[in-house]
Amino acid sequence: MGEHDAFWIDHGHDRELAGDGRSRYAEQVRRHVAAFDGSWGDIAPVTFACAAWRLAITPSPPYVRRHRRVLSAACDRNPWDGTLTAHVLLVSPLPAELTASREWWRDRGWREWPQTFGQFLDPTDQDLSRSPYLRPTLLVDAPVPLDALPPAPEGPDDTLADMAHLAVTALVRELNALLTPIIRRLETAQTPG
Repeated sequence: MGEHDAFWIDHGHDRELAGDGRSRYAEQVRRHVAAFDGSWGDIAPVTFACAAWRLAITPSPPYVRRHRRVLSAACDRNPWDGTLTAHVLLVSPLPAELTASREWWRDRGWREWPQTFGQFLDPTDQDLSRSPYLRPTLLVDAPVPLDALPPAPEGPDDTLADMAHLAVTALVRELNALLTPIIRRLETAQTPG
């Protein structure tokens, strides 16, 4: 795992939380087989990979961990051509157009993203009663290559958890290739130099 990777899988943590001592994610996949309905035997691996991704990011703590700048990440089948599209929301600094001059600021007490221990947070209702907040984000909508994804299984069998793991691993790799350069730039732009 690199310092600016968007996503990573913590296999040790996954094993520690597993009831069987092997993989909590595999247990999650076996419990939620219905999440894969509609993907069995599909010639394209997209629907299966998207279901595997949803199961990997939803439990708390999630199987797939994310960089502090990643607020959300979804993968969907593109209805136009059936490809896989990622939708990722990233925390961003204020755009240059707003930092070039603080004239718009006008002593209103504007605040940016609240942070606790380096984590970006939503302001509380109490915070919002005191100050206005401008929390910029970047929405990344991008196609994800399919060539690294495993084929969709013919049905729920003993290989289901392994295939879901392979799909999630491939998505983590592809999303990191897409997002890590962006996150690296956002992080270095915030570092005083």
